[in-house]
Amino acid sequence: MKKYIFAIVAIFSIIGVNAQQTKLLTAEKHNEYGLVYTLPITAFQIEVTATKETQLAGPFYEYSKKFAGTADVVKEDNVIWTIDKISVKPYGVPNEESRYLMQLKGGSTTFIGVADDGMLLSINTEPKISSNSQITSESSNEETSVNGKEYLQYVNEDFISAQSSYKKAQILAEELMEIRDAKISLTRGTAETMPTDGRQLEIMLESLDRQETALMQAFTGSKRQEKIVRTYNYIPQDEGRFILFRFSDFAGFVDPNDYSGDPVYLNVNLIEEAQLPVDSKGEEKKMPKDAVAYCVPGSAEIALTFLGNTLYSHNFEMSQFGLIYGLNPSIFTDKKEPSFAIFDPSTGALKELGVIK
Repeated sequence: MKKYIFAIVAIFSIIGVNAQQTKLLTAEKHNEYGLVYTLPITAFQIEVTATKETQLAGPFYEYSKKFAGTADVVKEDNVIWTIDKISVKPYGVPNEESRYLMQLKGGSTTFIGVADDGMLLSINTEPKISSNSQITSESSNEETSVNGKEYLQYVNEDFISAQSSYKKAQILAEELMEIRDAKISLTRGTAETMPTDGRQLEIMLESLDRQETALMQAFTGSKRQEKIVRTYNYIPQDEGRFILFRFSDFAGFVDPNDYSGDPVYLNVNLIEEAQLPVDSKGEEKKMPKDAVAYCVPGSAEIALTFLGNTLYSHNFEMSQFGLIYGLNPSIFTDKKEPSFAIFDPSTGALKELGVIK
């Protein structure tokens, strides 16, 4: 298996990979008619979405069955985290050990399209950046504060002066009944003060709903869910299993070296090594002289596992398991029928080759 000499292993949590800008390079006297480009090493952006459920016990849950008519209550505060989904996108990182020169002659109209980091994208045509190469890591990481004391906005003086929790619960139950009676009167049109229009009625009912929910939660407790997203960027060096991060069912995302969580592994399993192109006789083709280099990628399975369960699995082409081949540069400088080429920005593979018309 032929591999790149240069390999990087890096892991970054919540680090952005900016969308690529592209530019065209032409052979000029100032660059001695030589166009320099690099080939990529394949990296992955891994986005993990988790649910954080915050459970808060109601301060009067002991009286829930008597005053609220239900025994389905939260009896103690708790936080539960679960992983919902994982998405993985490949992108290219310039391999500084895979730098090449395309040497041209003065007056040549041949040009190449490169990314702002010098990675080869195209020859004799405008670069095309796919969505996979425009990786960003904007994450929804805000967590809403929850205190479970919303009901205190709606209590009266009797509640405040009450000395026992039983009495407080009783007063809350009476308030709850008054709110429900008010809702019934409004919907039936029998309230002493009726709203003047439908919108005012809607506003009044929404306010009563909020009050009822808050008072009920003083008995039953509350459960609130939030979606939390974390983004990790990883460049595999070779096959194997690596700890991407750790995950705790009560603390959520934690660092790889924080043993309060269980490891989430990134598994890289080689599927197929790259093979050199063959001719009509089935023999490997030789590298053309002064060839325009590109990558023939291999393929590997990228899987994420947690507590023995596979959370994600997909096969990707990867330059790490590939080899370098090349195109004859004369096809791009032909004056009658010059060719064009488009390359994959995440692997350096040749995606399209044709004649300019």
